[in-house]
This record gives sequence, C-alpha cells and structure tokens, in this order.
Amino acid sequence: MRFHPLVSRLHLFAPVAATVFVLAACGSGSKATSSSSPSPSSAPSTMSSAAALAAIKTNWEAFFNAKTPVPRRVALLQNGQIFAPIIRAQAGSPLASAATAKVTKVALASPTQASVTYSILVGGKPALTKQAGVAVYENGTWKVGDASFCGLLTIENGGKTSSLPAACKAGA
Repeated sequence: MRFHPLVSRLHLFAPVAATVFVLAACGSGSKATSSSSPSPSSAPSTMSSAAALAAIKTNWEAFFNAKTPVPRRVALLQNGQIFAPIIRAQAGSPLASAATAKVTKVALASPTQASVTYSILVGGKPALTKQAGVAVYENGTWKVGDASFCGLLTIENGGKTSSLPAACKAGA
C-alpha cells in the first residue's frame, strides 16, 4: 500500500492510525479528567459518566501507543479484526514507535457513542492537533471508532480509499 509522503508520519499510530476527523458525534461536552483505569467491561448503563470518560481516554491513548501489543490494539478498534492486517503491518514501522495520542476532551453523545478531541504526537511533539474522532461502546469496551481509523488511513493514502478495506469506503 502506498501512502502520501506528507502523511507518512501517521504510520506510527498506524496500528491504529485511527481516528480522524471523519465523524465527531454531537453531544454535551464533559471532559475526562480521571486518571484511573475503569473496568472496560462495565455496561454503559451501569458505568458512571466519569468512569466512561476515563475508559474512553485510557483506551484511545492505548490504541495509539506503540507499547500496546498489537492484539490489544486490534481489540480497542471497532471492528478491529477487519483492520488487523493493517495494524500489524504498521506496527513494524520505526515511525510508529514514536507516535502517541493525547486526548484533551471526551463528550458522551449517548450510552454507546462519544466524541473525542485528541492530538497525535510524534516523539512527544504535536503532528496533528485538535482532531475530532468518535469512540463507540462495543462488546463491553469503549473503542476507537472505525470511521476515525478509516479517516486517518484515508489521509495516509493521499485521500484515496480504493486500496482501503471495504469498511472504509463510502456507504460501507
């Protein structure tokens, strides 16, 4: 797969080159401020808002962290198995080891969806700032929404979706 040179930095979070600006769920904005790691298996209806916000932030940042094992990153992406080959391929990138994400805001839109504002850092320096993404509650875990991941993949691919998984193409 050939990627746009200006966006090749995104390979770092590639395993999770996820979250783009594609879908930002609307909702009232509460900020995630807790640093605790709540149980991701709590049902949204039984999980407090603060716990949900903290879980979203924790899981989002873990997805974009090169130190997070690939199987865990796959599990933290909505429909992750579809994207597993891409995540594995990008995990080997030297640039990927320098990328992280910093979540600055999470707002619950519903018990199963939230908007996320985040920045992608490379070597601790901002590469993409104030990005809008979406988190979804799937199978007991708050995950990076596949629409967000597809958005980043589209950027990496110079705006083209033809070589991306069907889940990333319009109408998928």
